[in-house]
Amino acid sequence: MFRILLSLLTLMMAVPAQAETRVPQSQAEIGLGFAPVVKRAAPAVVNIYAKIVTEEQDNPFFSDPFFRDFFRGFGAPRPRERGSLGSGVILSDDGYVVSNYHVVGMASEIRVVTTDRREFGAQVVLGDEESDIAILRLEDADKLPSLSLRDSDLVEVGELVLAIGNPFGVGQTVSSGIVSGLARSGAATGNARGYFIQTDAPINPGNSGGALIDVNGDLIGINTSILSRSGGSNGIGFAIPANLVAEFLKQAKSGNEIFRRPWAGMAGQPMTADIAESLGLALPVGVVISELHPESPVSAAGLRVGDVITHVDGEEVNSPSEMKFRMSVSGIGGTSRLTHLRGGRAHEAKVDLIVAPDEPPSEETELDDRTVLPGLTVARLNPAVISRFGLPLMANGVIVLDPGPFGARAGLQPGDILAAINGEEILRPRDADKALTRPGRWVQVDLLRRGQRMSLRFRL
Repeated sequence: MFRILLSLLTLMMAVPAQAETRVPQSQAEIGLGFAPVVKRAAPAVVNIYAKIVTEEQDNPFFSDPFFRDFFRGFGAPRPRERGSLGSGVILSDDGYVVSNYHVVGMASEIRVVTTDRREFGAQVVLGDEESDIAILRLEDADKLPSLSLRDSDLVEVGELVLAIGNPFGVGQTVSSGIVSGLARSGAATGNARGYFIQTDAPINPGNSGGALIDVNGDLIGINTSILSRSGGSNGIGFAIPANLVAEFLKQAKSGNEIFRRPWAGMAGQPMTADIAESLGLALPVGVVISELHPESPVSAAGLRVGDVITHVDGEEVNSPSEMKFRMSVSGIGGTSRLTHLRGGRAHEAKVDLIVAPDEPPSEETELDDRTVLPGLTVARLNPAVISRFGLPLMANGVIVLDPGPFGARAGLQPGDILAAINGEEILRPRDADKALTRPGRWVQVDLLRRGQRMSLRFRL
């Protein structure tokens, strides 16, 4: 009896005060596998069925990559409906769900199905194509199972993880693997850009928006993409870290319809061995500031071109996208602490986290019937517009927000930067209005599209 009591006392003393990640310690634990974790986490992962209606044009040249831009706008558009299949994760018991933007961002109808076969309608309350995150709100939902968000900065390479989702529409599926890498940037497909957790847990079409959890059942990331030549899993998958998801949820609950990310007002490049050697650095770490906007909060904090930013809020950064991620998870309104090198010495500066300023005024203007392109909507470039369209930091001039029916037929597209019309330089929206009021028999528009200069010429 004394031996039994002694054994129990020893076992109780060996149990940690708080749950910690560890490998199985006995044959009994190995036999259980991940079953207890899955039972706890799986009910918070949902299947998402979205209906997306797009307008496609009947034009024989539209599928040709060379002629597509020249003939865009010609031919009668026809609505076409397609389905989108994906997954989502319930973040709160009152019906907030996170998924990928590419799954639900453009949907006209969204249906969410839980593991117990309940169905809910849903609306996107906050979406961001760049981060590939969308926050949904389920209709008439309460007391739902949800997953806790883990601090993804504490995730380590080699941790055991589970991916839960609905691959190929076969039903909820669980796959296992490890964290293969951290701070992956520029590795995701589609429009998503940023900072990702890499895993070898099998992820397939339909897993998008599903959960990546640790062995305690906490959410560490949202599965978003894979690298594959065949379309199937090759063991290289990427997940959006939970810390960014937490900021999205916070903004969605605050009523934001557009994700507000801090604006650094700078351009930078990853450190290379050659640059490090030229700067007298022992190791190629950090981000070299290559350009600063006059209104940049980084510039206001005292940093200048040539400085090397090594840490944001104590976390190491080695690429512009990683720096952007670090500032984004801090949110608008506070400050970030930047550690930077200048002349071989380390310095610290506090940077205000602000949105891109709408100054000078964008002067958004829609041209009327006095012009040859009524309905064309243009705006003056400023930091807010540059940030919205992902343009070069120092871009200036006038941008096309909406080509209107006549502008579209002429070949104009949203995002085009107008350089000149009939040889007249366009610096303000009023310049475009004036040039298109009495242009003559021919109109020539010189513009910049995705970094390429081109001209459109049409007869009135």
